[in-house]
Amino acid sequence: MDPLKIYDYLIRTRERMFDAVRPLSAEQYGRLFPIGLKTIGATLTHLMISEWYYIERLHGRAVPPYDQWPVRYEAPHTPEFAVMEIIWREQWRRVRMVIAAECERGDWKRKITWLSFPDDTRGNKRYQITATAGDFMSQLALHEMHHRSQAMMMLRAMEGEGVRPVQDIDYNDLMFERVEAK
Repeated sequence: MDPLKIYDYLIRTRERMFDAVRPLSAEQYGRLFPIGLKTIGATLTHLMISEWYYIERLHGRAVPPYDQWPVRYEAPHTPEFAVMEIIWREQWRRVRMVIAAECERGDWKRKITWLSFPDDTRGNKRYQITATAGDFMSQLALHEMHHRSQAMMMLRAMEGEGVRPVQDIDYNDLMFERVEAK
């Protein structure tokens, strides 16, 4: 498996998502749905900041408590699409560099351990958490596909309003080499 190719796939699928979301009105971007993180804006912002979090941990950096993050996905912190797109595109270069460095290191089984923040969903307890570098790469990719499918459903629900849903984002369609047979 090639982690850089997986990340390149995520970028290609984001491009398709961005092309579908860019024409949305502010109302459509912030419309409430009964799934996932409730809005396209919150969903995309959540993906962007989650990627930042995973890469900070993979790179060995400390992450401040969520309420201190410069961007958060809940309203009123959700940035408008144009702002989120700029921030996320700038982040891609750094993320790709961190993944490339991890590939050079060649130790995807390397363990990363940190102390969690108090978790109010688990009795406000703290936990020592351990994951491998490969776990972070897997979570980055799978988490994004999970939430992207929710955003794709939201777009599809607005199709009658002139919204163009995202179509095929299958890995083989975007990443397999294709040469016309003679």
